[in-house]
Amino acid sequence: MINKAKFKVLILGVFVLFFTKIHAQDLHYSQFYNSPQNLNPALTGVFKGDHRFTVSWRDQWRFVPVPWTTFSGSYDTKLYLFNEDHHFLGGGLSINHDRQGDSPLTLTSVNLNGAYHRILSARHILSGGITLGFASRGFNSQTLTWDKQWNGDAFDPNLPTGEGFDDFERVNFFETGLGLNYRYQVDSRTFADAGIGLLHLFKPSTSFIGGSSLADLPQRATFSLVGQAQVIDVLDIQLHVLHQLQGEYDETIFGALGKIYISQQKGNEVQLHAGLGYRTAGSLFPTFGLQYNNIYASFSYDADNTNFNKINNIKRGGPELHFRYYIANVQPLKQVKNCPIY
Repeated sequence: MINKAKFKVLILGVFVLFFTKIHAQDLHYSQFYNSPQNLNPALTGVFKGDHRFTVSWRDQWRFVPVPWTTFSGSYDTKLYLFNEDHHFLGGGLSINHDRQGDSPLTLTSVNLNGAYHRILSARHILSGGITLGFASRGFNSQTLTWDKQWNGDAFDPNLPTGEGFDDFERVNFFETGLGLNYRYQVDSRTFADAGIGLLHLFKPSTSFIGGSSLADLPQRATFSLVGQAQVIDVLDIQLHVLHQLQGEYDETIFGALGKIYISQQKGNEVQLHAGLGYRTAGSLFPTFGLQYNNIYASFSYDADNTNFNKINNIKRGGPELHFRYYIANVQPLKQVKNCPIY
């Protein structure tokens, strides 16, 4: 049983969830640069190598307790369909799954991403990208409680809810997005990416009650800048900043990452990454990563300092993990010299 005060809070939460706009429904990884296709479709195919696999996971608000878990998986590759070296294509697939609250409210999307990359000169690349996908959003009404289940003294789960929801409500919609990115690259260790992305171009409806414009998913605009420079032979510094706008949601993330080269021996390359970032919503997050040859894993932890997180003087945050794997194709020899075998 729950007391009447807690019941009122629960009812208020349900009201906010279903009958007002949700401005921060989209993914919001602190290590946004480790989930490039979710950041900007123009970044599809922009990496060192030929094939890239990424997996991301984030968990937060578990202590409230209304946990919000996010999972992403993606693959992208370079496509050389032209007979010249001035441009190439990038193609990719990304899958995202959000699960939050007691219902639980879920959002699953599958997106195809494509990009065209124009090599303006040896150090300048201009890219344009597009996202087309399908998304499904739903919840289980049987795990929720309603005002009509309050009998005047206590909550009675056997009372009818008075709601017209099915056992499991779901709404499906199409996903769209566009992006631009400019890369300045001196070499593999010194470069900068500046990008602009726009998602939910047609503001799809995500309403469970039909005909309501309150649940139209607002467009999300992203402005990102990621730069890396070699300082000395064994150290690179990465600076990154992201500004996102979606309806009333307005947030900036910025941080720095040091990349220490433990070993640069071919076949045994090891890097240790350490850094710190800040989210203007009130989170400070340290980040640690390890790269071995083409395998990379990183971990960060958002230490939330908002008033919402200061309930009972408990400060907790959200862990975040990223995994990345590159494959580089073996390039065929342009000239083959015949050697006799004796």
